[in-house]
Amino acid sequence: MVKDCIDYARRYQVCQFHANLIHQPHEPLHPTIASWPFDAWGLDVVRCLTKSSEGYLYTLAATDYLSKWAKAVPLKEVKKENVANFICTHIIYRYGVPRNIITNNGKPFCNSLIDKLCQKFGFKQRNSSMYYAVANGLAEAFNKTLCNLLKKLVAKSKRDWHERIGETLWAYMTTIRTPTQATPYALVYGVEAVLPLEQQIPSLRIAIQEGLIEEENAQIRLEELEALDEKRLKTQQMLECYQARLFREFNKKVRLHSFQVGDLVLAVRRPIITTHRT
Repeated sequence: MVKDCIDYARRYQVCQFHANLIHQPHEPLHPTIASWPFDAWGLDVVRCLTKSSEGYLYTLAATDYLSKWAKAVPLKEVKKENVANFICTHIIYRYGVPRNIITNNGKPFCNSLIDKLCQKFGFKQRNSSMYYAVANGLAEAFNKTLCNLLKKLVAKSKRDWHERIGETLWAYMTTIRTPTQATPYALVYGVEAVLPLEQQIPSLRIAIQEGLIEEENAQIRLEELEALDEKRLKTQQMLECYQARLFREFNKKVRLHSFQVGDLVLAVRRPIITTHRT
């Protein structure tokens, strides 16, 4: 009798409508692994602050999966033409054709124009799960970082944020990222960027460089470039270890659900959000 009561309560429609939503993941984590810089990019659109003084409201951002190198541009509106132009101008024409581009299922990303672009240059577009922004985790993480940095740099009116994106990206790419234990700048160029502080208070490398002749300086640059491949391979190994730790922790919370054709399910209808605040 107790079992019958429990089964009845579980299947009671009113209780199902008003029950708490299950926030535990239903599937194991499937991390995206990039083998080389600019091999895979995560793209997303974010709305950080209020409309800027020049009418910009959104930011379209892309992040490289290995080096964590990032690009971002302000947009007044999100159109498929803007996305296609961004992919060509800021990714392909500067860093080469990627193997994969990961986006959500929003209309600016999933359309015939982007499909033609994929066919023209020979790369693949992969889509994250609908209603589940975490599936495009790298882009979401960068969006959060970008918005936090912008909020610290903008004026009180917050209307000049479109002018501060360059400074924000500079701060991001010259800071050591936790998964790689290196700066994106160093993983791309093989050497750390010279910061303004190093010009005001000369660092050791600045002092050494000033005393070098041209041949010695060229030899140092050559050695740094030769060490770059090894640094990138080490970064890839560190990323794999980092993702393995995330994989173990994430999968501890997984609650598997399997459905068969014909099973009745209670579905929640939610609007597809193409732009959002973080």
